[in-house]
Amino acid sequence: MGPSLDLSLISSWLMLCAKQGPKAGVGLATVVISSVFSTYYNVLMSWALYYLFNSFGAVLPWKSCNNTWNNIGNCSSGFPGNNTHLQSASQQFFDHRLLQKTSGIEEVGGLHWELFGYLFIAWVIVYLCIFKGVKSTGKVVYFTAVFPYFILLALLINNVQLPGAKNGILFFVTPVWSKLFEVKVWVNAAAQVFNSIGIAFGSMISMASYNKFNNNILRDALIVSCTNTFTSILAGFVIFSAIGYMAHIHNLPVDNIATDGPGLVFVVYPEVLSTMPVFQLWAPLFFFMLLCLGLDSQFATVEVAVTFIKDEFGPQVLRFLKREELLTLVVCITCFVLGIPDITKGGIYVFQLMDHYTAVVSLVFLAFFEVVAVCWIFGVERISLMVTRMQGKAPNIYFRLCWLLLSPMLVLCILTSSIVQYTPARYGKYTYPMWAEWVGWGISLFSIVWIPLGAIQELYSNKGSLLQRLKTAMTPTIDLDAEDPWQEKQNLDNPASETLITSVA
Repeated sequence: MGPSLDLSLISSWLMLCAKQGPKAGVGLATVVISSVFSTYYNVLMSWALYYLFNSFGAVLPWKSCNNTWNNIGNCSSGFPGNNTHLQSASQQFFDHRLLQKTSGIEEVGGLHWELFGYLFIAWVIVYLCIFKGVKSTGKVVYFTAVFPYFILLALLINNVQLPGAKNGILFFVTPVWSKLFEVKVWVNAAAQVFNSIGIAFGSMISMASYNKFNNNILRDALIVSCTNTFTSILAGFVIFSAIGYMAHIHNLPVDNIATDGPGLVFVVYPEVLSTMPVFQLWAPLFFFMLLCLGLDSQFATVEVAVTFIKDEFGPQVLRFLKREELLTLVVCITCFVLGIPDITKGGIYVFQLMDHYTAVVSLVFLAFFEVVAVCWIFGVERISLMVTRMQGKAPNIYFRLCWLLLSPMLVLCILTSSIVQYTPARYGKYTYPMWAEWVGWGISLFSIVWIPLGAIQELYSNKGSLLQRLKTAMTPTIDLDAEDPWQEKQNLDNPASETLITSVA
């Protein structure tokens, strides 16, 4: 948890290092990557809504093979495991009913109108929760961030009483030391931490910009990091106790059921729910919990784009739109339209491609330059002075060591390893054609190209020789001798407590 705590602390006040807001470089790249992420992440919420509304029947539709969408020839009403040609009924429900999946990204297959409607509902929910700004978002998140813990604890209490749960939990907590030598494990772990905490997405930066100057950022970073770690472990026990139960009733090893990606939540766990006692209760609660968890992340990333536009172009935009609520509406509509390709019948391939190149490749690259900008260019001495002024005491040696060496080197190692051992995007056994790979790299480049462009623009705008321009560009312009060198957002309607719980979400 140490490096993630340090990265969380860096993110929570990175906005203070910007002289004029995120107009270029890392700041603009953060806004772009959050905006791209928002366009496809809400598709998951449309899936959660689809499962939620289909879980109120007397029989769950993914329990049997006696449906019009099933391929009877290779459908199993139980869970056949990963090492067989058979598919479970829940897998076929996901592929043929929910996604209506085509054979590949080359075959778009037309619009899936049901998912279109659910995606529209998901964006309506997002808009209604954030259109009044951080104040309304903070109050909504008090529910959407806390409620899932009650469901997780209830599911855990239920799951540990099921036969085979112990084997699943042991599989979860037993380390496989050889995996530590696989670069993919570290890259995926970093991407998971970045996604769950919001590092490099700009969400914590946007939320932190509403805090008072002397807000206790160390406390906030500690709460966010510890809560994130606790939640991940708790969710792991919930998921793997259920997988152990599935392995028991189907007489399969646990590792033959465990999977990754969306299949774990939308294939394996629905299958588990269909075999549980009182599934009519657990299935709706589980998918409502998923909806709450996803909306928390969606609130934060959409807020990044809205906050950026208000901070940088507020007067010009409001002169045209008149009200901030209309600005939020325009952002939501734009993201909704850009997400439509993900809910076509070939949309799962678009979704997986965008997620691979945005949430993994671009994110690690952007995180490295954020850390370098703060820790090495802005410098540990300036960071320490800023923290001293904000907190009234100097940061301890642990944080200074992390800022100087540990965090930059850790992110650099992950970035270098992911480049050296790069693997193309895949969806199951499907391999993307070369043109799709180039599209993926184009999406990734669109997110991070603002960093070199910002550097070029800064060098061009400075005067003198190339060396002098480079030196000027790398010299922080914040006046550390001034009493209050940072322009604080004075908004008494957005207290730090609401900002903190939004960051935790």
